Amino acid sequence: MEVPTEGLQETINERAKEEKAWTMYVAISTAFMAVFAAISGMLAGHYSNEALIKQIKASDQWSYYQAKGIKGQIATLNPIKDTAGVAKYKNEQGVIKEKAEGFEKESEELLAKHVILARAVTLFQIAIAISAISILTKKKILWYAAILLAVVGVGFFILDYI
Repeated sequence: MEVPTEGLQETINERAKEEKAWTMYVAISTAFMAVFAAISGMLAGHYSNEALIKQIKASDQWSYYQAKGIKGQIATLNPIKDTAGVAKYKNEQGVIKEKAEGFEKESEELLAKHVILARAVTLFQIAIAISAISILTKKKILWYAAILLAVVGVGFFILDYI
């Protein structure tokens, strides 16, 4: 009994070309995922650092606020009451308090941006891993899942700028 092989070579070549093209698509999409992960990671680190700097500035302002309060208390203990000095310290405390609260608010906003971008980085990293698994197992459904995760990651990336 003979097995028909005249179309077999053509079928093998077609499938090899399809698989090579698919592998190329996976590689290119994974490279884009890696680029987005790197940019998101860099921005997340930047926002984290900026949030820390703003929190330090707020802490400095609160220390300054307390120092003015102590000076005001000392002025009230003086046998010669310096009501103008006490009022001056209270007024300065109000200005300092506003600055400190402003720095705290900025810090919270920057930290919120950091959290959003950290989520994007996580999704991109998971997508990259799943893409690698899809190549090894030759399962396109895994690649589609990786692309879906990357799209969600891009959504978080864009959400940072809204």
